[in-house]
Amino acid sequence: MSKPEFHPVILAGGRGTRFWPLSRKKRAKQLLALDGKHTMMQQTVARLLPLAPAKNFMVITNEHLHAEIVRQVPKLDKKKILAEPAARNTAPAIGLAAFLLEGTHPNAVIGLFPSDHVIADAKHYRVTLLKGIAIAAAGENIVVLGIQPNRPETGYGYIEVEPGSNSGEAFSVRRFTEKPDAERAAAFLRAGNYFWNSGMFLWSAKTLANALREHLPNTAVILEKIAASFGTKKFAATFKKLYPKCENISVDYAVLEPRSAKGIGKSNLYCLPADFGWNDLGSWTALHEHHTAKTRPMHDNVIASDATFTLNAQGNYIHAPGKFVAAVGVNDLVVVETGDALLITTRAHAQDVGKIVKYLDEKKLHKLV
Repeated sequence: MSKPEFHPVILAGGRGTRFWPLSRKKRAKQLLALDGKHTMMQQTVARLLPLAPAKNFMVITNEHLHAEIVRQVPKLDKKKILAEPAARNTAPAIGLAAFLLEGTHPNAVIGLFPSDHVIADAKHYRVTLLKGIAIAAAGENIVVLGIQPNRPETGYGYIEVEPGSNSGEAFSVRRFTEKPDAERAAAFLRAGNYFWNSGMFLWSAKTLANALREHLPNTAVILEKIAASFGTKKFAATFKKLYPKCENISVDYAVLEPRSAKGIGKSNLYCLPADFGWNDLGSWTALHEHHTAKTRPMHDNVIASDATFTLNAQGNYIHAPGKFVAAVGVNDLVVVETGDALLITTRAHAQDVGKIVKYLDEKKLHKLV
């Protein structure tokens, strides 16, 4: 049997508001080098290039980020780096890729990848993906990469699997659950048959296209019309006119939840356990935890500066490049300085940073967002 053709689709929209003031409308989280010298977007592409030629990649972004993404990943075909004319969540974005491929490569396996994840072990990541690609190519199967939870996390969606159903590499999926409260998250952890939803999915082009026709028929018709114009002079105008008419819905709600309702044996939904050091870096707190997990205790300071002095200071994340930073008698702070803004919060409240951006939007302080 020939090796399945693989087409990575990278979702690179959004604003990354919880990383303000470093992240801005034209410089979202995925365009920042938060973990090393290369940006999150560049790292995402580099991890996947050993599995697929550059011509197979597609990127879905927005008009604010489009030019910078084209600049950052010059190996990719810029005609396949598409800027959504309106934000419509993940179902229309990945659906467009499915309909674009269905006509020419219906059996090709599409991988959906957020552009802002950290993966510690890239080699094991690719080994896992190859297993998932094989499962997705073997039938009308949908594969989600599941992360083994190590704490009762309320910020992630969960996948409930059928215990003992992993006859091969993957488990059959019972259902998807959106972000739970702390009590339910703790119960999921105790149960032992729940995984975090990584947001990474694999399916053939025809499987996803048919699933959208079944579960999101009105949007499927629109996406088919847009896809039919791709490569012609009418594409830009068609995309701009029709795409905003798509439903604003995630692929989880649009496809995965109704598919899981069909039950084991009929849904063709599989969870492939993944253990390659995954982190979605959702806040400054998560970034601090990520850096301290590598080389030092969590109570250590993470400071980006020219030089530092600390005294009785622990657990702080401070970003002030080009400055001398002195931290004396302070604990668990997040301090981020840019040329036009200064953020001061605590690690415990870093999830609320997005509210600052909402305030700036309301006050029309556009230069700060």
